[in-house]
Amino acid sequence: MATTSTGTDGTTPATPTRARAARAPRVTLDAVGARAVDVARAAAEEVAGAGEVGEHLGTEAHAERVVVHRFAALHRGYRGWAWTVVLARVPRARAVTVSEVVLLPGEDALLAPAWVPWADRVEPGDLGETDVLPFKESDPLLDEGFEAVPDGWDDAFSGEERALQWELGLGRRRVLNREGRLEAATRWYRSDAGPDNAETRAADGPCSTCGYLVGLTGSLRQQFGVCANAWSPDDGRVVSLDHGCGAHSETGQDGDEGDEPFPPVVDELRQDLDTDPLPDEPEDAADPVEPDPVEPGPVEPGPVEPDAPASAGDGATGSPPV
Repeated sequence: MATTSTGTDGTTPATPTRARAARAPRVTLDAVGARAVDVARAAAEEVAGAGEVGEHLGTEAHAERVVVHRFAALHRGYRGWAWTVVLARVPRARAVTVSEVVLLPGEDALLAPAWVPWADRVEPGDLGETDVLPFKESDPLLDEGFEAVPDGWDDAFSGEERALQWELGLGRRRVLNREGRLEAATRWYRSDAGPDNAETRAADGPCSTCGYLVGLTGSLRQQFGVCANAWSPDDGRVVSLDHGCGAHSETGQDGDEGDEPFPPVVDELRQDLDTDPLPDEPEDAADPVEPDPVEPGPVEPGPVEPDAPASAGDGATGSPPV
């Protein structure tokens, strides 16, 4: 006789039971469908085109009297893919029917990366001039503003009170939260508008001492401002207070030294050289005396010489030839 043990409280412990896993019914490969390889290949070539269907990769049973044939895809853009043909047969029939032809990826198939929605895929700098970002209902960088205000609240405030209410967020549905301000400050400080760049290292002073700096409002004004100098490359941009450039409002001052002339600049790239040697002159040589110029006068005609001399016997002078 079997006995049942009881616990100290007089109750009978529950007997552990094992959950039986549901077994899927075993499907037998249909012989008629398995032999119809030529029918499956013809169906695949009709869809893929001639020369795009490769070798037969295998056959498997999908359901009762339903067989799946797989053929290698030969297209260069679909490496590792297979043309899959599904054949079916009605009971007591000797012929099969093509149910579906589809191109499916294999284990080593070249696949595209996982789809990422456009709203999550776009990054800063991708937005064009006419593009519009999708609306984010829940933005981690924004908090709800003060929206529960009565109608006509704007008429109840004027001057500084109205500016204060707008700064608190009244009139705006959402405002930048602490995480949003921290992310913006980090991004600005690490950009070219921060202190770590050659422009700042060559500057005479930081932006905090420049007269063209316009301060921000809120907590960001402790570290940033807006440049309003038309000569600066940062004009109209947010810059850190320890940023600097060559267009500082106080640049060029020399203190109490006064204005000094610029040093002469020697053009060493172009020189005119005289290669003729100079004559040696004694140190005590006197300056040469130049003769006085003679003015030309009228020229008187002189005697004419005879062509032949006269004879010495007759003492007569010779006459010029006629």
